[in-house]
Amino acid sequence: MESSKTGKEATRNHAKTQVGMPPKLAAWRQKLSDKAKQEKDFKFYSLFDLVCHSDTLRWAWTLMRRNHGAAGVDGVTFNEVEQSEGGVERFLQELEEKLKSKTYKAKPVRRVYIEKPDGKLRPLGIPTIEDRVVQMAVKLIIEPIFEADFTECSFGYRPGRSAKDAIKTIRWHLKDGKNEVYDADLSRYFDTLPHDKLMLCVRKRIVDGSVLKLISQWLKAPVLEPSKEKGKPPTIKRNKQGTPQGGVISPLLANLYLHWFEVVFNRKVRRDGIQAELIRYADDFVILTSERVHGLIEFVEDKLENWMGLTINREKTSQKNLLIAGTRLDFLGYSFRYDKDLKGRSWEYLNVFPSPKSLQRERAELHRRTDKRQCFKPVPQLIGELNRHLRGWANYYDYGYSRKAFRDMNSYVRVRLCKHLRRRSQRAYKVPKGKIYYEHLNELGLITL
Repeated sequence: MESSKTGKEATRNHAKTQVGMPPKLAAWRQKLSDKAKQEKDFKFYSLFDLVCHSDTLRWAWTLMRRNHGAAGVDGVTFNEVEQSEGGVERFLQELEEKLKSKTYKAKPVRRVYIEKPDGKLRPLGIPTIEDRVVQMAVKLIIEPIFEADFTECSFGYRPGRSAKDAIKTIRWHLKDGKNEVYDADLSRYFDTLPHDKLMLCVRKRIVDGSVLKLISQWLKAPVLEPSKEKGKPPTIKRNKQGTPQGGVISPLLANLYLHWFEVVFNRKVRRDGIQAELIRYADDFVILTSERVHGLIEFVEDKLENWMGLTINREKTSQKNLLIAGTRLDFLGYSFRYDKDLKGRSWEYLNVFPSPKSLQRERAELHRRTDKRQCFKPVPQLIGELNRHLRGWANYYDYGYSRKAFRDMNSYVRVRLCKHLRRRSQRAYKVPKGKIYYEHLNELGLITL
């Protein structure tokens, strides 16, 4: 999961999105949010002109440029747009004209695969820069509307909310006695979203036909699949369901679809008087109760599979009671488990710490960053890169009881660096006289978590 932002980081990132935003755009977003909050059944019908406005498109370009994304199927990069005749201004003017004249057409999505921690491949869809800018423009206009409807139990891909906020919420509910856990996993969620049902969710708030047509284009855009055989051209795959991971608007649409699962879940909980809490981050969620509730899990699985057309991964979905000795909940890189008090007292405490899988991933990343392919880097540069990476990792995992995990990572990175220094050349790396490797690494500036 790419969810390693702290609550403070997510808030800062949200603030960065706002800083520099054109005043007109900021005012439009605020008005749309206020209207959506005041009238829960109101349908927005005049949004396309806001999407096409030069302020919206220019800010969408700014946000996309910050991400330094790769080129889409047309091979056009951000640098090429900037260096072309007329540069960014001409690019945005032509894009505005295409939108207003209704000649804009979404291009196919370039498929790439990244390796997941379990060795499997995660498919990503990379739109062209033009498509990304238009998707961001639409997102800037419709996001405040749907954010006004979203519930407090979802944390993924939302302004000012983060994975660590979800972790803190789970810990609070566990301490409140809700130790019966349903840990769910949806199989290929982004790739299996049913277009017809998703568009019905969009139409509950948006009835502007031009905006709906744009969203429909992106959902149906063909996917350019790389050939499995060398020398053969990529194949075009028609997209009948799903929204590509990598698309700018995909996280918002994915959140919108599961929002309606939250609505029916919370309605049932209130109607039946059940003490249950749902905590969701994107397509991962847990349900916490104080005791097993007859029929609740059957209700959840029926709604997800039969009503919403999704698939539950039974191998990764489980029910557990954390009060049973040794039982652990792993969620968003953290583990929750009741452990014996370290001072020998009779009670147990709720231990929250980096999960074994997250530690394994971090060791693999540190190994990659210090392997033989890094021998060409000057040692100060390598240590500087490691320090930035370690600080980012520690910022996410500094919640709960992380001291032991930090000690392990401190030891591991030093062992890896010592090995790295010894193999840098045919001659052994010499540390200053009277110093040992660990002291020398500290002098070179390697941080200690």
